[in-house]
Amino acid sequence: MRTAEHYFTVPLDHFAPGSGDDPETITVFAREYVSSAHTQAEAEDLPWLVFLQGGPGGRGNRLASLGGWSKAAARDFRILMLDQRGTGLSTPLDRNTLATRGTAEAQAAYLEHFRADSIVADAELIRAALGSGPWSIYGQSYGGFCALTYLSFAPDGLKEALITGGLAPLAGHADDVYRATFARVAARNTEYFSWYPEDRRTVDAIASHLRQTEEFLPDGGALTVERFQMVGSFLGGNTRVDGLHYLLEDAFTETPQGNRLSDAFLEQVQGIVSRLANPLYALLHESIYGQGQATDWAAWRVLQENPAFHPDAESLLLTGEMVYPWYFEQDPALVPLRPVAHLLAAKNDWKPLYDPTQLAANSVPVAAAVYQDDIYVDRSLSLETAAAVRGLRVWETADFHHDGIADDGEAIFGRLLGMVRSVAGSTGSTGG
Repeated sequence: MRTAEHYFTVPLDHFAPGSGDDPETITVFAREYVSSAHTQAEAEDLPWLVFLQGGPGGRGNRLASLGGWSKAAARDFRILMLDQRGTGLSTPLDRNTLATRGTAEAQAAYLEHFRADSIVADAELIRAALGSGPWSIYGQSYGGFCALTYLSFAPDGLKEALITGGLAPLAGHADDVYRATFARVAARNTEYFSWYPEDRRTVDAIASHLRQTEEFLPDGGALTVERFQMVGSFLGGNTRVDGLHYLLEDAFTETPQGNRLSDAFLEQVQGIVSRLANPLYALLHESIYGQGQATDWAAWRVLQENPAFHPDAESLLLTGEMVYPWYFEQDPALVPLRPVAHLLAAKNDWKPLYDPTQLAANSVPVAAAVYQDDIYVDRSLSLETAAAVRGLRVWETADFHHDGIADDGEAIFGRLLGMVRSVAGSTGSTGG
């Protein structure tokens, strides 16, 4: 493959009234990937496919080679991999850069500009800068949420949209999301421990050990029971769920002080529970469900309705992607961001991320993969959204989990592309 790097200057605030004398700008980075099977001249004639990655707070994928979905896409497209604002080589957003904004209130005001509506506005400026007509987009997970925002507010910029594991609820409170996903995570725990009953005993032993013995991660942060529960993120995929078993199999080691958690285990757990590399995820995760109302630490409140997930439960369950207020007390990387996190959780005037009227009149071909047992993006809520978007075709499958494109991305991409191409210009929502 061949690659090219692109840097774009965009307004921090796309929606400020009036042009202003000197509006603040930030940089958005994107990397272009082209198959070397195409000559340079051929490549310049290829249409663009913009990949919107999961998150929030994740940088664009760094491809070492074309494989999976990117191999399939590169046959017909030039792939544009965005580092969504605040991530990767775009103007960075972390505990150090946020501190330069001043007070927690000023930091919260700055963070308002890092949601899907601003990401879509960036994409439209980039499309114009590249001289492209309407282009194709592929949204995975949170990238699918961004695709729905794109369809809502800038549909003229789109030729077609593909979505995997990313049909966001268009309305309702964040509580609805977590009531659904806690139930799915509980079912996934049951399934996992039926495969590995010995891991049920190991998880119980680790929880009991942490209640009695202080253990510290390599960054100096304490490993508490609730932080350990975050290893349940492994449960969200076909291709990585067995990684949880490999993590747990060498959790303990004998030391002069008795049985302790091994260095290898603690090193791996830190990579799972630390938000040093992507604090934007913890700060804005619940805001992706915020429209005109405060999220108010929704996952934490709904957790109280699910005692099996409490850290003091006798045989506790492992958690999913939920974000809790104690993150900002126990993760050393997030402690400086605690005041701004609470301000964002209390914010009750989030702007709408979707336009139901526009989506009901949609004319852009859209196809979405909905995974029946997805613990992150609930199937039932996804199907409600699908029914509200005119012309959106659904492929519902139990063969994959949230990380489906890592499992068989080439086949998934090919199927969705075939779906949008076969019904371009048609209307109505179709299951299949």
